[in-house]
Amino acid sequence: MTEPEGFDPSAAPSYSPAPPAPPTAPAAAAVPTAAPASEDAALRQAMQRVRTEVDKAVVGQAGTVTGLLVALLARGHVLLEGVPGVAKTLVVRSFSRALGLDTKRVQFTPDLMPGDVTGSLVYDARTGEFEFRRGPVFTNILLADEINRTPPKTQAALLEAMEERQVSSDGASLPLPDPFLVAATQNPIEHEGTYSLPEAQLDRFLMKLVVGMPERDAEVSVLRRHADGFSPRELTDLHPVVTAEEILAAQQAAGRVQVTDDVLGYVVDLARATRQSPSVQLGASPRASTALLAAAKAWAWLNGSSAVTPDHVQTMLIPVWRHRLQLRPDAEMEGVSADAVLTSVVQQTRVPI
Repeated sequence: MTEPEGFDPSAAPSYSPAPPAPPTAPAAAAVPTAAPASEDAALRQAMQRVRTEVDKAVVGQAGTVTGLLVALLARGHVLLEGVPGVAKTLVVRSFSRALGLDTKRVQFTPDLMPGDVTGSLVYDARTGEFEFRRGPVFTNILLADEINRTPPKTQAALLEAMEERQVSSDGASLPLPDPFLVAATQNPIEHEGTYSLPEAQLDRFLMKLVVGMPERDAEVSVLRRHADGFSPRELTDLHPVVTAEEILAAQQAAGRVQVTDDVLGYVVDLARATRQSPSVQLGASPRASTALLAAAKAWAWLNGSSAVTPDHVQTMLIPVWRHRLQLRPDAEMEGVSADAVLTSVVQQTRVPI
């Protein structure tokens, strides 16, 4: 299994092509035609450039950057949780700058209204008509900063945008740009002035990444950079290193990764095991299983594999499912965590050979 944040930074993939997986029977669904190996290798190198560029500004958060890459390739969204001051916002800003995509930031506050996020109808006195003024959600990457500091009504304004990738207004559906990723940050729930995210909202996030305190050496490096004049507000040393076309092509390549029936069955067995856990009130749903599969395919592709293996599934399990389990109150009082439950589930579920 992996560290709580979902990735071991020291084991971050090199993105060099790995030996192809042994031939296996394809899944029941049709498998798209594979792209040339050279094209996939070039796209993986592009993703490596993103990591290298982000490293210019961020120290000790390699796992978080990898999680953002996986979510981008899987066309999902990310929830970053950590105490103030651990570079959650800086990671997302650096990531978006390296991608060169249009990015907007919304600071969620107790008085933020839904229209402040998605947009609203505004009366135009010149024409005598109402027109829709687009909100910050109409972007490639939306940084929803401290999302749990605003009431549930405003949090829910993101639901349709995250799931349907569109915003409805006055009977019309307005599509969002592609690619589109919501990277939301939140403080731990026990912090003052926070609101728990609704279950339906949590389920829209592909991953929840826990951003912890850096190791001592990384913290020293952070201080050295600041002592040498680094400014996290400017990020002038960071530049776009990939194109939107490369990102879309990488998403398609990740979607072509094959999945055998054995691996599909393994994902289902893991989901069913969470529902049978005595510590869990609400286990992983079929939507959770499809999310895990999408993340595992993206992770497999990043590691140069043409097929998903149980190892890929296990690596993605905790970050993809930790926020989808609802624990029993007595288990929470005893200090049981979703991460611990998922670790136990992996240990007790038979792995296909």
